[in-house]
Amino acid sequence: MADTTLVVAVVIATTALIRASGPVLLGGRELPERVNSVIVLMAPALHAALVMTDTFRGEGSDLMVDERALGVAGAGVVIALRGPLLLALAVAMALTAGARAI
Repeated sequence: MADTTLVVAVVIATTALIRASGPVLLGGRELPERVNSVIVLMAPALHAALVMTDTFRGEGSDLMVDERALGVAGAGVVIALRGPLLLALAVAMALTAGARAI
């Protein structure tokens, strides 16, 4: 129990230090526009990478294509057609569940 508590405390302290370092290092200055434009694009890129990794990761470094790929493709079509995100989630769930049921 003590080891777990120590790990949690270290993670909390490290997270606080990392999050506080940005404002401390900048000292109230604004970031250049070019840097802001890169930072804005980081969240969608990270999200896409996590979705693809979770969808296509197999054992080790193998590529695996299963029912989840169909769900991601369906959600991608809805988003490409400018559909709402809730509809994209519903299509992804329905296609994945339907493919697994077959």
